[in-house]
Amino acid sequence: MLRRPAKPWQDLTSRDHKSRCAHSPVATFPIKRPPPTRPRRGNSAEFSFQTKGMGFVGRFLLCLLIMPAGPGAAAPLQKFAPVSVLGAEETGLIINVMDPLSVVVGEYYAARRHLPPGNILRVKFLSGWSGLAPDEFEALKAHVDALLPRRVQVLALAWTAPYRVGCMSMTTAFAFGYDPSFCGNHCSLTRRSVYFDSPSRLPFEELGIRPAMMLAARDFEHARALIDRGAASMGRRPSGSAYLLATSDRTRSVRQALFPAALAVARGRINAYALRQEMLLDRSDVLFYFTGAQRVAGLETLGFIPGAIADHLTSFGGQLTDSPQMSILRWLEAGATGSYGTVVEPCNHLQKFPNPAIVMARYLQGETLVEAYWKSVAMPGEGVFVGDPLAAPFALPEPTAVSRATRLKTAGKR
Repeated sequence: MLRRPAKPWQDLTSRDHKSRCAHSPVATFPIKRPPPTRPRRGNSAEFSFQTKGMGFVGRFLLCLLIMPAGPGAAAPLQKFAPVSVLGAEETGLIINVMDPLSVVVGEYYAARRHLPPGNILRVKFLSGWSGLAPDEFEALKAHVDALLPRRVQVLALAWTAPYRVGCMSMTTAFAFGYDPSFCGNHCSLTRRSVYFDSPSRLPFEELGIRPAMMLAARDFEHARALIDRGAASMGRRPSGSAYLLATSDRTRSVRQALFPAALAVARGRINAYALRQEMLLDRSDVLFYFTGAQRVAGLETLGFIPGAIADHLTSFGGQLTDSPQMSILRWLEAGATGSYGTVVEPCNHLQKFPNPAIVMARYLQGETLVEAYWKSVAMPGEGVFVGDPLAAPFALPEPTAVSRATRLKTAGKR
């Protein structure tokens, strides 16, 4: 069962919030309880977001959370330049030949996305189990790292189980290697991701990591539909909507503290609604859907736009095949293209779950799903990312005069 952190978040409703946002290296905001009647000061480093080293998106959005925008305030996206996207040349695909579903899903993805043969690795390990032993994984990752071309920046993992390595998620283990510091102990916080809100467009070249997503599905029909949605999303620039739900489950609705910034991100670009209700019903324009609940009802009544992102904050959504709560695979089966959930008890620390404002801002400015989603989670060690990593509904048409490598290097230096 999802638990609250042992300590409340520091309150930033005091009259000095504007100057601290501009100058202090540490800024935090309340999520556990409503703001107290009398503003309190303090310095809870354990529960703080460090703005030093943050990307521009995070700094700007964090200020939005604690400094209400005045009339006519500009939306954050007006400050961002459109960016090019990663593509097939920079994507590696890992297939487990001992898993028949992995083989057909991987082959279909490779063909649909026109991946270079040299970017595709076929490995062997036992499938069907929820977890892989750390020592077995370390040997697997060493093999993968030795064979992948250096041009590969992100990974697609073509299987559903195992979805974790020890206490870590499979996707984070492939990105950072197995490291217990990415796991919490009795509701503790974990090691932070250097990719969080990063300006990097070349994560392996610049940071030494390859963010990963799982092409997860219960069967090939659902996997094929997911892959087709990802491919169909490219550059469509849809006019969908973002739905941000605060349910009666207060423990799982802590992300409502981030909703004002997410609404500011959407302003002038897409419709966005912050709602206090248990579920969303009968909407056909879902591009983003963020909520907090053990299970989400009404998914069969919704229409998801190709490239849509949806997740629910709860303890075990990332236990893909054997969760006692709703598995995030349900989002994909309902029509979403990407989702996220934790594989072990995380408690309701905001840092361990996607920040709606950051993922929306980066996705709307043209980043791929793997970039935007990964950059929105400060502490992803316990969370698994699923979906098509290359989905990019807001990608710009590729110029023909400049090579992809040149464009990526230019984007990385911005």
